[in-house]
Amino acid sequence: MIRWMPFVWTGALRFLADGRLQTGFIVGGITIGVAVIVFMSAMLAGLEANFIRRVLTSQPQIQLLPPDQVARPLRGASREIEDALVQRPSQRVLSIDQWQMIARRMEALPEVTVVAISMSGAALAVRGSASRSVSVLGIEPETYLRIVRLPDYLVAGRIRLTSDDIVVGTELAADLGAVVGDKLLLNGASGSSRVLTISGIVDFGNKGANLRNTYVALRTAQSLLGMIGGVTEIGLSVGDIYAAETIARQIQASNAVQADSWIKTNAQFFTAVQAQKNTNLLIRLFVGLSVAFGIAAVLVVSVIQRSKDIGILRAMGTTRTQILKLFLLQGGLLGFAGSLTGSTFGALALVYWHQTTRQADGSELFPLIIEPQLFVTTALLATLTGVVAAMAPALRASRLDPVEAIRG
Repeated sequence: MIRWMPFVWTGALRFLADGRLQTGFIVGGITIGVAVIVFMSAMLAGLEANFIRRVLTSQPQIQLLPPDQVARPLRGASREIEDALVQRPSQRVLSIDQWQMIARRMEALPEVTVVAISMSGAALAVRGSASRSVSVLGIEPETYLRIVRLPDYLVAGRIRLTSDDIVVGTELAADLGAVVGDKLLLNGASGSSRVLTISGIVDFGNKGANLRNTYVALRTAQSLLGMIGGVTEIGLSVGDIYAAETIARQIQASNAVQADSWIKTNAQFFTAVQAQKNTNLLIRLFVGLSVAFGIAAVLVVSVIQRSKDIGILRAMGTTRTQILKLFLLQGGLLGFAGSLTGSTFGALALVYWHQTTRQADGSELFPLIIEPQLFVTTALLATLTGVVAAMAPALRASRLDPVEAIRG
């Protein structure tokens, strides 16, 4: 193996240098293709990571809720149905049955890392002559904030939730003309009411959530909603976020609860991401095919132009295997050189796009994620594509008859 390496490398580099114009064009084509692949792959990874970060810091990864209430047909003494028309009942706010036992079961699961109980319901927030319908969520900050990172969305005040405190969204605070330290009157559906102090204001980046969501202490919500000792939701955090749907199905099958994972509640996003991944895969495929045909075309032309040179090399004792390896090496070198320049241009384009493209509020559109693995994988694939593309011209060159090649 060592014997042919110097000759093969020397021959391959000399052939590429002699046809430098063709070499430059094909390396330029590979550079553009690799740059597109690197740019799109990194941008898609950044957009997906940004959305997942926003989702996982604003809601539990798995939510355990009371099962839906189902109406059953009325049967007479003869077991016949009295009324065939069965309407779906309105869903009342109910506590999870035996939630303490279910919470202990969840804590014992190895896949679950955090368990947080909460109480949610509707209320009317009143300040002066202004009133708004809101969703009240009573939480235990010690556990709930380990799942939903409210401090990350805080814009004023602090996340303090004693029995007399409330955290509201920016839109609700603006509509009620309230600031940190102001009082709000909350009227619950059960007839209870509480006067609470705004301790913090949060911005979820969503107008509906900022207008609707409010946070209070768990016991405050239980008292306000008339469900002392009750819990309407058990939030879970799991180690493998992409296994959340599978874990949720297992939990629902073994417990009297409805289990919704963040994957299920954000199904539209995953559909869009999958469509983007499929599009990106097709772009990679067609770009790879274009690069492969370009390399093959250049090497075929090189074989035709250098037929006499190949014939002379064969007459001087060069074996068919050496000729084959010489042209395969050319394809690999073209792919590798194009991957280096393409990765560099793709990374620079990504950095420029990240700095110039912003959201409406001025924040970054997506986090800048540049993983070394992406460049290593791209370089290996481009090099392999070059070798595969060079296979046909290399076989043709190795099969040339020395006498016929020299005669032209």
